[in-house]
Amino acid sequence: MAEFIFATGIENSYPLTMVKDAGGIVRPLRRDQMKETGHHDLWEEDFALVEKLGIPFLRYGPPYYLVQEASGKCNFSLKPEQIGAHKRFDMRERLDALCGLGITPIIDLCHFGLPDWATGFQDSSWPEKFAGYARTFAETFTDVVLYTPINEIYVAANFSGQLTLWNERAGTDSGFVAALCNLCRANVRAMEEILKVRPGALFIQSESSEYFHPETEKDIPAAEFLNSKRFLSLDLSYGHAVDAEMYRYLKKYGMTEEDYEFFMTPRPALLQACVMGNDYYNTNEHWVDGAGTANPSNYREAGEIFGYYVITHQYYERYGMPFMHTETNRANRRWQPDESLEWLQKEWANVVRLKQDRVPIIGFTWYGLVDLVGWDKLLDEGNMEPVWAGLCTLDRAIRPVGERYRKIIQDWRQALQGREIETGGAGVLALDEAERGTQAIARANRTAEYIKALPRGRFQVR
Repeated sequence: MAEFIFATGIENSYPLTMVKDAGGIVRPLRRDQMKETGHHDLWEEDFALVEKLGIPFLRYGPPYYLVQEASGKCNFSLKPEQIGAHKRFDMRERLDALCGLGITPIIDLCHFGLPDWATGFQDSSWPEKFAGYARTFAETFTDVVLYTPINEIYVAANFSGQLTLWNERAGTDSGFVAALCNLCRANVRAMEEILKVRPGALFIQSESSEYFHPETEKDIPAAEFLNSKRFLSLDLSYGHAVDAEMYRYLKKYGMTEEDYEFFMTPRPALLQACVMGNDYYNTNEHWVDGAGTANPSNYREAGEIFGYYVITHQYYERYGMPFMHTETNRANRRWQPDESLEWLQKEWANVVRLKQDRVPIIGFTWYGLVDLVGWDKLLDEGNMEPVWAGLCTLDRAIRPVGERYRKIIQDWRQALQGREIETGGAGVLALDEAERGTQAIARANRTAEYIKALPRGRFQVR
């Protein structure tokens, strides 16, 4: 019987931002969500909530920015004063606790931030250092098999390199391309190093799925450009050839021929270990708003127009890989207290329809476990307002959306475990697409069986 991955996550973003102090001086501010949401002191209670909600998988990871030193040495046990909490962070202790509760972790190794010694994602020496960190983690914690090496590469490159929100705040196309190439290289190298010491590891990428709608006829070229650009992080990570316009763009703004050859090198064994995770929020669709250019300042949120089903099909048609819905949520507002409930039901309906249409989807995630802090302003401006998007409140009370998610898991888990994705049916795919689709379905079923075989409470293949 195949395993369907029902998951949540402990939000562990830690980008470096800038904020004005009381004297008007701009200073750096590290936005550590595990600290800001109280997880470091309430981690045992949080893990117990995951178990209580019946969620078998948890996206989780160490605060990378504190773990790896410039020398490459890694410390997975941090003192309370290092993390700004009353309790220490000890990765072994926390993995053992998850083991005891029967919860399987999907380990986030890098989530939007870097150690202070790195000069942002523009640092070309960083990918190899990160690969060393990934290898050290895998050597140290041999019971871990599920990884997200780098979370949302497209978003990290966009917010850090293209815009001026996080980390190096480069604000240029060349900044975006440099960040993109370094992030994708680090992602690939991390997977390679993990597989050397942990054969059988699986990599569930978590990437933002985007779509850009032209507001006027003159915006069609800009929207088409952005709809090609959205694929770049996965193209480079998975060795998928980019189109001519994107190749010219990458070369114009700093990608070298050596870079491109590295990404296009065939890595069939690595790809066999990959699940394409895609994230979808109400903010993932955009209007290109009449300026006629592809500059990010000229697009704005459109809300849900096509939705997860349509956009996910676009990504699946491009890569033909098994995939997982790796992030979604919707914050309640005072005047719309049931918004998260409605969003969960809608997203789950999209997942079920994809499954029924023979698309190889193997999991779903409501992200995260507890409410967030500052995300309504993208962690900018020092904003610390709570965002009511969790399964539980910051006081650790289960929200109605948490109860609904628990019921979805109870109602659907056995049915989904007992059913592989069907490969029959005619006239749905073209011949070449059918062959590729059948291969992806077979891989998805093998992946789900592999995950099912993990001894619960050990998350280890013997």
